[in-house]
Amino acid sequence: MKAYLEEILRPILASMGAPEGVSGDFETPGNADHGDLATSAALRLAKPLRRAPRAIAEDLQSRLRDVLDPARVAAVEIAGPGFLNFRFAPAYLAERLADLLARADTYGRTDGGQGKTVLVEYVSANPTGPLTVGHGRNAVLGDTITSLLDWAGFSATREYYFNDGGRQMRVLGQSVRARYEALVDPSLPTKEVDGYRVPESFPEGGYLGGYIGDIAGTLFDAHGASLLTAEGDPFREAAQAAIFADIRATLERLGVRMDVYFNERTVYENGAIERVVERLRAAGYVEDRDGAVWFLTSKLGKVGKENEPADTVLVKSTGEPTYRLPDIAYHIDKLDRGFDATIDILGADHIATFPDVLRALEVLGYDAGRVGAVIYQFVTLVRSGQPVKMSTRKANYVTLDELMDEVGEDVTRFFFLMRAPTTHLEFDLDLAKEASDKNPVYYLQYAHARVCSILRKAEEVGVTFSAAPDLALLTNEAEVTLTKNLLRLPDVIAGAANAREPHLLATYLREVASSFTQFYGASRIVGEAPALASARMALATAARVVLANGLSVLGISAPERMEPRT
Repeated sequence: MKAYLEEILRPILASMGAPEGVSGDFETPGNADHGDLATSAALRLAKPLRRAPRAIAEDLQSRLRDVLDPARVAAVEIAGPGFLNFRFAPAYLAERLADLLARADTYGRTDGGQGKTVLVEYVSANPTGPLTVGHGRNAVLGDTITSLLDWAGFSATREYYFNDGGRQMRVLGQSVRARYEALVDPSLPTKEVDGYRVPESFPEGGYLGGYIGDIAGTLFDAHGASLLTAEGDPFREAAQAAIFADIRATLERLGVRMDVYFNERTVYENGAIERVVERLRAAGYVEDRDGAVWFLTSKLGKVGKENEPADTVLVKSTGEPTYRLPDIAYHIDKLDRGFDATIDILGADHIATFPDVLRALEVLGYDAGRVGAVIYQFVTLVRSGQPVKMSTRKANYVTLDELMDEVGEDVTRFFFLMRAPTTHLEFDLDLAKEASDKNPVYYLQYAHARVCSILRKAEEVGVTFSAAPDLALLTNEAEVTLTKNLLRLPDVIAGAANAREPHLLATYLREVASSFTQFYGASRIVGEAPALASARMALATAARVVLANGLSVLGISAPERMEPRT
């Protein structure tokens, strides 16, 4: 409908002398009393046309009435200082509802992103330990944003960026070796580090937790003491393999599957790191001082404390690159692969550093507008209204697996999605485990199961779903409201994809579930005339389709049977 109205309005605006580029920008009003779509075009034209917005609205209303198809638009109304509100015609609603039923499992898909490629990079945890709750929000946001893009017609690729080299991996190997040495010789002296008894040889800043001991134990059981004299670093290699296997299993459990795994070592081995420094230097944005290599971001507007110009270290005086340098090289690699856009899913701790990557891309001649980021806030687990730490044998943090063990995979995903990424998330464990309407996941899944139950029971008593139901019979307020809500799914998915905000879809599905409840309370199926019963069965089926498709985009199951709510 938006496309139809824009096509009708465009020549009308031109004939009125509107500046080029002014359009309807139609939006769905928050209040249903204000119609089904609204435009503020008259208000935006007041200044360039030097007319009162109300007069412009009256002019537009008159012109639109002459050309709009009454089978699509029943009314055009003026509200407030000059808003135009449009109300859909019953025939249009019936036509769209029939289309929904015909498309079924594909309903909600649009082609706005057709021909465009997007790379979404997320999780990107290095293989040094299990995935945590913080990684979980990253993983679910990235996975769902990619699904939204796919449903909106984009060709979207899921990528995991990691580093299995450098100091942190050396320390990981040393941590496993120290635990292994203690198994070979239990009499070795020990020390206490953060509440753990570890061998004296345990490295400073080493990795703690039961998973390190588990890896060491597996190696000792398989090789005895022989690895102490083995060539290379078998401890690091074994730790990396075990941890990455654990990470992949956790992601699989959460329903997250990657298309590409990109190793940071690639940009070292192919010379990309050196080329970044050389190109920035040639452009006049690199300076050597204090033994380090600096990116002159102060020349690009970067400021630090007290708004003083600030530069960025790319290579430390030790010769070790800071993480910004490989990040720049990695983003160049992304763009060189030809993606129309890339999206990074990043925690709030990156908010001050990500702009350095964009500055470098701009200096090097790349379109930084092709690189976007979703910066999300962190998660606090809450029980009985108080922040809590869950016990873990893994380390001094809550693992993603432990959270799923307690509340389940579907609940974990939905709770990570039900708030805007920019909002700090309080994950209420008590609510997450509650089997009632208070739990938003239960509410949605139960709504889907209830629709399925209603349809089964109707069929059991002989109500049939006509192949061509008379959808024009759906005229009461609850039926019309539910129909309109169901027809919003494609726009909601496209909007959530473009905004990179999955919570918009989660919120919408709750509105659908609520409007279905109101419909079922006002509109019987069993006991009605066959034609009306069939039409209502069709509407219930449409609600099931929308709930199932929406939950699928969110990566959440849509059960057909559930225990009654409490």
